[in-house]
Amino acid sequence: MDMDVIIGVTPWRGQVLGGCWLQSALLFALLMVRGHAGARATWADSADPDDLVNKPHWPVPYRRVNFRPTPDPFCQARYTFCPDGDPGGSIPAMAPEDVLEVFLLKAPVWEFKFGNLLGKFNIMHDAIGFRSALTGHAFTLEWYELFQLGNCTFPHLRAGLNAPFWCNQGAACFYAGLDERHWRENGTMLKVAEATGETFNNLAKWVRHDNDTGVYYETWTVRSGEEPNATSWFESYDCSRFVQRTYRRLAELGAMFKPGLRTHYTRLNLYCGQPHLLGNASTIFGTASKEAIELAKEIRSFYTNFQPNQSLLGLLMSVLNAYGEVVLQHRFFLYYNSEYWFLPMKPPFVSITYEEAPLP
Repeated sequence: MDMDVIIGVTPWRGQVLGGCWLQSALLFALLMVRGHAGARATWADSADPDDLVNKPHWPVPYRRVNFRPTPDPFCQARYTFCPDGDPGGSIPAMAPEDVLEVFLLKAPVWEFKFGNLLGKFNIMHDAIGFRSALTGHAFTLEWYELFQLGNCTFPHLRAGLNAPFWCNQGAACFYAGLDERHWRENGTMLKVAEATGETFNNLAKWVRHDNDTGVYYETWTVRSGEEPNATSWFESYDCSRFVQRTYRRLAELGAMFKPGLRTHYTRLNLYCGQPHLLGNASTIFGTASKEAIELAKEIRSFYTNFQPNQSLLGLLMSVLNAYGEVVLQHRFFLYYNSEYWFLPMKPPFVSITYEEAPLP
């Protein structure tokens, strides 16, 4: 029995980087590499959380869907999603008595293009490997963006459309083979657990459900500060979160993990005071009120700094403008759960961290 996993049509695979300017410039420049495609305090001052019908709980829970929507044809990937996966998106069933090795896999983001460059900053992509004891066959499981990281982080401003246009789906990718040289050369390949064939088959069912209901990639982890007890406003939903969820599910299903193992995960962080919910596309871009029209202009103006396919000069100017918006004017508009939030930014504004976490 096969389990359908992939739905849809490459990957953007830290220690805090020194210097706020370096962090901002590096992040914003990288995020504007994608496929097809004065501080206004009014929102912070006027958006009182007590006025919200449903007060937010922190971190804001990631919102799942009932089914995966078909991506709009406008959304095009620069690199084909899951090129080595089964065209039907299936996971082969294992013999229940089989025993599979489970491997932790890490490699630098965009290694195929930049080698180990981003690995030097601990900007890593995470995946999971499996190897069958009965057949010797190996497999790789990962989760990443359908249309590259930039499209999942910032929208397109399309002519004729008032609302920003998002190409922000992510999905699971399962394929035969385990490229040990790729994972070991600049990253990590480490056996962390063993699972029976029955456990693997049950995991495949869970992957299908997780993939059908968690479809939108969320780049940013948003926090109130760097201190350990800082409030987490929003959690990312990316390759590393998928790997963490999968490890937990494997343990729940009976996989035996080696004791005492810990690993690290890359986080792209924003720092701000309490976020303020502004509304969704309909309430902001489909309303004729003066306040909504002004807010829509503010959001579109902000995202103008993050458009793709710019000249080198245009890219440099956009990075400078983005730095001014975030660091000098202390503002950021976040899109999360198909809603827009205002973030009153504060130092250190942006960082890349490489955070330690235990395995089950």
